[in-house]
Parts: sequence; structure tokens; C-alpha cells
Amino acid sequence: MTQRRKALLAFLLGPGAGWLLLFFLLPGALVIVYSILTRKDGGGVEWIVDFSSYVKLFSPTDGAVINDFMVIFARSLWWAALTSFVCLLIGYPLAYFIALQPAHVRSTYLFLVLIPFWTNFLVRTYAWKFILNNNGLLNTLLQDWGFERIAIINTPTAVLIGLVYGSLPFMVLPLYASIEKLDFDLVEAAQDLGANYLSVFRRIILPLTAPGIGAGIVLVFIPVTGQYIVPTILGGGKVAMLGNLLAQQFGPALNWPFGSAISVIFMVLLMAAVVFYLRSENRDGEAGL
Repeated sequence: MTQRRKALLAFLLGPGAGWLLLFFLLPGALVIVYSILTRKDGGGVEWIVDFSSYVKLFSPTDGAVINDFMVIFARSLWWAALTSFVCLLIGYPLAYFIALQPAHVRSTYLFLVLIPFWTNFLVRTYAWKFILNNNGLLNTLLQDWGFERIAIINTPTAVLIGLVYGSLPFMVLPLYASIEKLDFDLVEAAQDLGANYLSVFRRIILPLTAPGIGAGIVLVFIPVTGQYIVPTILGGGKVAMLGNLLAQQFGPALNWPFGSAISVIFMVLLMAAVVFYLRSENRDGEAGL
């Protein structure tokens, strides 16, 4: 590689690498360091190495702490899995529909999918609170149509609606990218050979679009596990997730090392899941070759 090509490569990779270093690697390293320091009264840390936060998480003598952490962690994983499943059920037909449209129409539909990103997520979540409130838009319409008012706000249903709404574009976009590349000649050939549409979908469409499904699930699952805004605003704090637990430790509890230790354990488990997924994808790709 010539000197000019090296300089060009460094110029192209520089902004992305700098962004990752500044907003991902350095904060992650700081969280790891804080997790092994001593708690300071009134918030913050003392620069004295102390592994008591990890001991507190895994010590049998702190059974209540372990139970609370495991319950919230399991609940966060459950909500992330449920949200991913619902987003897949909604997003796959939507992405398939968009991929079948003429090229000049697809851009319009993709534009509509991306429109929510024009507004801050916090503002959009408060908008859903206005819609789902006991005296909000939904209940007003129901009463105008002669139906009974329903209590949705501050319930798990409201949390699920908010999580699905915020995560759906992250499922649709990778699914669309995968379906758009699908060779529909294979579908027509299978139908010409007598396969019904269910068999075609199960044996051709679904396997060939599996990378998009996997990417969509990863993009939805990981952010949802650490959600804080939706459970707080739409759940009224009654559906505590990992983000709420971390906010508790860094806020009212003023226990930064313990909150950092929880974050480190969470990051390690998620990274292990992502590595497992990537290795599975590589093995499937090599098998396909």
C-alpha cells in the first residue's frame, strides 16, 4: 500500500474512529474504572480500588440485591425479546410491501418510515402519553363512539406500545435491505413447480432474508434492554427496567461504583450475545458456500 493510499485510508477512517473513541470506548473504559473504585458519600468515587460492587452483586449474603438485580435484568430481557417479536411481526410485512413497490414509490415509503427520527424520542414518547392518557385522545375518541374508557397509561401495555413504536424503524430498514436484494425469480420458479405461497415463504423467502431478520432483532433488542424513557413516562415507573435501575444508582442512591458494575456486567453479556450471533451468521454463510 502506497503512502498516498495509507493517508487516504486514514482520512476516511479518521472521523468514524474518532467518534467511536470519544463516545464509546472512552465512556466504556470510564465505567469499567468506576466499577472498581470506592463509593464516595454524596456521590462520585474515591480513587481507591475496591471490588465490593461486584462482590455485592454475586455474594450469597446479599441475596436481596441479587434477586432484585436478576428480576430487573430478566424483565429487561423479556421486554426486549417481546418488543423484537412484535416489531418483526409488524415490520416484515411492511418491509416486504415496500420492497415490492416501484423504485420511485419505495423512496416515499422509506421516507415515511424515517420521519419519526426528525423529532426527539423524548418528545415522541410524551406525545404517546397524551394519546394514551385516561383523558387523552384515544379515550376521548372511544367515548365519542360510545365505548367505555380504558386505562392504558402506566401499564405494561403502554410500555409495550412505546417500545414497539420507538423500535419499529430499526426493524423495518434492515428487513427492507434484505428483502430488496431477494431474487424473486426463485419465488416464481418455485410457484411454477407447484409450491404454494406458504412453502415458498418458509423454504425460500425466509431463509434468504434471515440476515435482515437477525440484524433487525439485534438493532431492536440491544437498545430496548437498557430503556429508561419509555418505562418512566408511559409506565409511570411501575415497569422497572435496567435503565431505571441504573438511574436509581447514579441518581438517588448516589452509588456510582455499583451502577457501573451493573453496567459492566450488562455490557459483557450483551457483547457475548452479539459475538455469538455474528459467529452463527459466519458459520451459516460458510455452509451456504
